[in-house]
Amino acid sequence: MGLDDRKLAVLRAIVEDYVSTQEPVGSKALVERHQLGVSPATVRNDMAVLEEEGYIRQPHTSAGRVPTDRGYRLFVDRLSRVKPLSPAERRAIERFLVGAVDLDDVVHRTVRLLAQLTRQVAVVQYPSLARSSVRHLELVPISTTRLMLVMIADTGRVEQRLVELPGPVPADDVTDLRRLVNEKLAGARLSDTPPLVQALVEEAPAQLRPMMTMLSTVLLETLVERHEERIALAGTANLTRGGLLDFQGSLRPILEALEEEVVLLKLIGETEPSTTRVLIGDENEFDNLRAASVVSTGYGPGATIVGGLGVLGPTRMDYPGNIATVRAVARYVGELLAQN
Repeated sequence: MGLDDRKLAVLRAIVEDYVSTQEPVGSKALVERHQLGVSPATVRNDMAVLEEEGYIRQPHTSAGRVPTDRGYRLFVDRLSRVKPLSPAERRAIERFLVGAVDLDDVVHRTVRLLAQLTRQVAVVQYPSLARSSVRHLELVPISTTRLMLVMIADTGRVEQRLVELPGPVPADDVTDLRRLVNEKLAGARLSDTPPLVQALVEEAPAQLRPMMTMLSTVLLETLVERHEERIALAGTANLTRGGLLDFQGSLRPILEALEEEVVLLKLIGETEPSTTRVLIGDENEFDNLRAASVVSTGYGPGATIVGGLGVLGPTRMDYPGNIATVRAVARYVGELLAQN
């Protein structure tokens, strides 16, 4: 990078001031607000170098400077110290999430909480069935020739399907079918179930085989078919909090991107375990999000990642605070899924 500690300190001060004030930052303000230990003339020289290197720029409307995407990237990679959450913030997260009654409630509470704590747009992916395991399979008789198959995943996600049977089925046979499918499939990862379902048909007693054959078709649809991934969104109104320089003066491209679930899944659904991903401005592959930044991470019970969550906002965002909040919320949601 070629920047010494003093220039890095000046860049950090510019980022922190611009994020908090929404105003371009001048050398006089930097000297007054920060203990840089040098004269305004030295700060001006350092700012000239930072501008030449592409870390800050001068908007046409002001004598002050603002960080560029490159400046924010250096700040995130080398300068930002992730702010620890206060005990009050941690208690608020715990209290807010611990009252959730089911998976839908967990997701909706999580996305609202993220939006409130960060004052950004919050996005939470529902636990992906592709990364889940079977907790339990229930067969509920609807009539003598029809069953309701209910699949409960280890993440709390529930899928239901109707099974049409070849003829009337006694209650004892339904009990036997329920026992056989749970013995074979409970605890298995959904991606590993096709050969197990095939084995169920081959190993079924002769009198149950026609019913097991019909059931296996629906089981495969439920366990293996590509399921539509779902996303929860909150805090879109937070986009209007910014200054004139945020989003290059227009919210429309951002709002259009937020309507595309495929875009949102790409942004937060591909995060690696135990990592927090920060995409800044032009690092986003979607043109409509080139004026935005995204902070995201994966969540799940224990070391298993079942979905992603994160926040989206202007490049002028509180990166240390948002990174800490996203990580903390993901950890609490993972613990909640592990308990339940």
